[in-house]
Amino acid sequence: MLLLAAAFLVAFVLLLYMVSPLISPKPLALPGAHVVVTGGSSGIGKCIAIECYKQGAFITLVARNEVRLLGSLLLTDFFNLKSVKEAVLNVLAFTPRKRFFLDVVLCISVDVSQDYNQVENVIKQAQEKLGPVDMLVNCAGMAMSGKFEDLEVSTFERLMSINYLGSVYPSRAVITTMKERRVGRIVFVSSQAGQLGLFGFTAYSASKFAIRGLAEALQMEVKPYNVYITVAYPPDTDTPGFAEENRTKPLETRLISETTSVCKPEQVAKQIVKDAIQGNFNSSLGSDGYMLSALTCGMAPVTSITEGLQQVVTMGLFRTIALFYLGSFDSIVRRCMMQREKSEIADKTA
Repeated sequence: MLLLAAAFLVAFVLLLYMVSPLISPKPLALPGAHVVVTGGSSGIGKCIAIECYKQGAFITLVARNEVRLLGSLLLTDFFNLKSVKEAVLNVLAFTPRKRFFLDVVLCISVDVSQDYNQVENVIKQAQEKLGPVDMLVNCAGMAMSGKFEDLEVSTFERLMSINYLGSVYPSRAVITTMKERRVGRIVFVSSQAGQLGLFGFTAYSASKFAIRGLAEALQMEVKPYNVYITVAYPPDTDTPGFAEENRTKPLETRLISETTSVCKPEQVAKQIVKDAIQGNFNSSLGSDGYMLSALTCGMAPVTSITEGLQQVVTMGLFRTIALFYLGSFDSIVRRCMMQREKSEIADKTA
C-alpha cells in the first residue's frame, strides 16, 4: 500500500510538471518591443537596457541626471567602441547602424519620484516616438545605510520617495494602456534587503519591502489582462551606487554584506530580463537568492505549478539553514557592540 501511494505521488508530481508550462504566461517577444527603463544611466538599469537592445527591443532610458544619462559611455557600451569621442564621430557620420540606433533609443531626463504629471507626460512622449510600452523596468533607486537613531528623518522620506514612489509613478502611467492591449510586463527592482531586514538598513529595507506589497496586489489586478509583474531581488552588485553606499556603511552592515559575493551588473541584468520575458513573479540570482525567495514566498503568486512545488518541498530545509545565517548575523552585531564598548571604556580611562 505504501509503495502504491508513493508511486501515485510520483505520477501526480510528474503530471503537474508536464502540465505546468501550459498554464504559464506566454513569453514576451522582445524584438520590436518598446522597453522603458528608469534609472537607466548606470548600474543594473543601464545593463538591462543594453541587454534588451541586444535582443531587438526599442529602448527609452529615463534618469534624473541628464549629464550622466547622455554622457555615461552609453554609446560605447552599445557598440563596443573605445571612447566617447569615437562614439560621437560614428553617430555624426550617420552610418546606417548609428541612424538605426538614434531611431530606436530614446533618452529622457526626469525625476520619476517627484511629480506624477511629469512622469506621465514623459511616458506619453516615449510612446509617441517608439510606440506603446510593452515592458517597464523600474530600476530608479538608491541606498543609504546607518543606525536607526543616526539616520535623519529626511532620509526615510527620501528613500521612500525614490525607491517606492519612483516605481509607483511610472507603473501608474503605463498600466492602463497595457491592460487595454492585453499585453505587458512591469519589473520592480527591489533588493535582497527587501526580503530580510538587515542591520543599518531600517530606511532602505522598508522602502524595498514596500515594493513587494505593491507588486503582489498589482499582479492580482492585472493578471486577467495578460499583464505580468516581476519583482527582482538582486544581491550586492558592482555598481556606482553600491560603491557610494559602501562609503557610509556601519561596520556591522559591511561585515554582514561580506558574507556573500558581489555580482556583476551584466549578470544580474540578464537574469532579470530573462525572468521578465517569461512572466516570472520572482527574479533572483544564485543559491542564496533562490533560498531567500523560497523562504519569503508567503502568499506571493507563482508562475508555474513546478515553482510552487519546489517552494513547498524546500521550505523546511531552507528555514533551518536560515537560522544559522541569522545566528551568524547576530553574532557579528554582538561582537561589534562589545568591541565598541571596550573602545569607549579605554578612551575614558586613558
